Amino acid sequence: MVQHQRPAHVRILALASLGSALEYYDFVIFVFLTPVIGQLFFSPGIPAWVRETQTFGLFAAGYIVRPLGGIVMAHFGDTRGRKRMFTLSVFLMAVPTLLIGSFADLYGISPKLQGYTPIPPPAFWNCRLTG
Repeated sequence: MVQHQRPAHVRILALASLGSALEYYDFVIFVFLTPVIGQLFFSPGIPAWVRETQTFGLFAAGYIVRPLGGIVMAHFGDTRGRKRMFTLSVFLMAVPTLLIGSFADLYGISPKLQGYTPIPPPAFWNCRLTG
């Protein structure tokens, strides 16, 4: 007779659901904050619709790259160890998030640098692709 390990399956399902919920929460927050992100990271001299389109482009880049990162991380997780790859993936999400916050602080809030935005758009693009 085969015994089922139901609590383990429930735990795995709960953790997978939590991960998906957090990912979609990130996307929803990004979409709702598109006007604010556009004002902070893109030049104030361009029309608002262009800033929002550029911001949605950043959103799309992050959304498109995630499956590719999943494929790469899954391969190395199988060969090098899943715990290591999980730790690396959390690190690769945390560092770009910290950098995005520091870019917003430097170029969006500081009155001395306000309006000067040649560095944040490409840097924000790179952070969105890795985080």
